[in-house]
Amino acid sequence: MGELTGRTVLVTGAGRGIGRAEALHLASLGANVVVNDPGVTIDGRGPDDSVAAAVVEEIHELGGRAVADTGSVADWDAAGRMVERAVEAFGDLHAVVNNAAIEVNKGLERLTEAEFDDVVAVKLKGTFAVSHWAAAHWRRRSDAGSKADRAIVNTASGSGLYNPLPSQSNYAAANAGVAAMTTVHALELGRLGVRVNCVVPSMVRTRLTREVPGMDQAPPTDGPDPRDPSVVAPLVSYLVSQDCPLTGQFLSVRGGTVIACRGWTIGDQVHKDGEGWTVPELARQLESLPLDDPFERLAGALGTALGSQGREALQAMISAELDKS
Repeated sequence: MGELTGRTVLVTGAGRGIGRAEALHLASLGANVVVNDPGVTIDGRGPDDSVAAAVVEEIHELGGRAVADTGSVADWDAAGRMVERAVEAFGDLHAVVNNAAIEVNKGLERLTEAEFDDVVAVKLKGTFAVSHWAAAHWRRRSDAGSKADRAIVNTASGSGLYNPLPSQSNYAAANAGVAAMTTVHALELGRLGVRVNCVVPSMVRTRLTREVPGMDQAPPTDGPDPRDPSVVAPLVSYLVSQDCPLTGQFLSVRGGTVIACRGWTIGDQVHKDGEGWTVPELARQLESLPLDDPFERLAGALGTALGSQGREALQAMISAELDKS
């Protein structure tokens, strides 16, 4: 028997990239998998029902158990039907992997209201909607006396946490919101026996990352590819497993490295007793604080992925992206 035999996992955005790799890995360990994907393009157009069906067929060919769901996570009722689909097909739902995302990259002055709303609807509202319906199901099971281990694994991005990319107002904001919800939901759902964690894939080769510096490098021919989406899957499988004790954690995956992320933390400070600050006083004091430069923070987060391109190439990439028509 596999390590996840008997557990049912709903994976959103599971038709391609990281979600597909997660679905295949979960199934290889014995999990029943609901493969959710409407089959849309990067910017949310489509749909194509064959995308989810193809992953289900892959799982069946490997001897696993899976069903397809083609609803949009941004649709409140469709999100509820995903949970119902899992229960109808396999008797229960033990874990949700919120992976679905779309992307529209434009500079602030060109990004439209609809383009902002669409990206936030899939990534942020979609994560909330699927988690809501799963939690409602688990609350009913808990009230009925079922104390089975449950888990939610959210998916955020360095864009929104430690390396927000220019041209990604919508995507960065949505991912930062997912990270905030992870903490809230971990605190809320512990009383129901539900663990909530967040994975943060870094420098993984997908449709959404092909414009990031360094992602155009060819995969190695003589060993594993550290940028293949499959590098994320084992961590997700662990986080949904019954024996995992973790909750409220943010874990970034870059190749074979897993990094515990701390998120926003309290830094250096200035203080004044008595009367409030004057503007000149604040100017003098705040200039003395060791404040981060956002470009240097971005370059440092991308690290070795910049390779020979260096900071000048990164700046050129940013300028070219922002100036696209």
